[in-house]
Amino acid sequence: MYKETQVYGIRAILEAIKSKESIDKIFIQRGLKGELYHELEGLIRKNHISSSYVPIEKLNRLTNNNHQGVVATISPITLVNLEKLVENILAVKETPLFLLLDQLSDVRNFGAIIRTAECTGVDGIIIQKKGAAPITGDTIKTSAGAAYKVPIAKVDHIKDAIFYLQASGITVISASEKTNSSIYDIPLHGAIAIVMGSEDKGISPSVLKASDHVAKLPLLGEIESLNVSVACAVFLYEAVRQRLKA
Repeated sequence: MYKETQVYGIRAILEAIKSKESIDKIFIQRGLKGELYHELEGLIRKNHISSSYVPIEKLNRLTNNNHQGVVATISPITLVNLEKLVENILAVKETPLFLLLDQLSDVRNFGAIIRTAECTGVDGIIIQKKGAAPITGDTIKTSAGAAYKVPIAKVDHIKDAIFYLQASGITVISASEKTNSSIYDIPLHGAIAIVMGSEDKGISPSVLKASDHVAKLPLLGEIESLNVSVACAVFLYEAVRQRLKA
């Protein structure tokens, strides 16, 4: 079972942020003003929390309670710290497999990817705080419960997570069509992290530049790209194939 959590009201959300709750997104009524609102706006920026400005009708649909112009959704799962995740995995595995999602935005794609990640032995998933798909009931459902089994870490910037992984001896491979290298020519049996991009823009240029390798899948038909959850599955199972062979 999963539990979706909402916090509503400016003061309550201010306290939730200060208490380090795992806030996925904050919905703010357009035109909201006042001292408390400006304090909230500052904390949102400081903590890189995803937010959007919406009409009051949207907030009324989100909750029947007195929302005072602000509603926050809180992750139904417990998120982990990136540094602790990497440290704990490296303590027990020489060849870990991590997955980074660069601003993936669709919750069902996210859920499908988590399910595949669990099936392929991924040791941890890393997402960005701002711009990433929220972890909702739909995410949990689409993942078939795998979201409770694969550790998920949120970071301020994917690029910073890449630098930390590389400093920990982990090779980072980004999936992109902007390369001549095929996924089948890249070694995936060592300590690696695979990066997948957003549905519409792919991986950001700064993340591609920071990666150790960029690899693509061969596409033999007329359509130029695969759904990101399908592409991710192919990448992860190629890693599995190489690991089983090794």
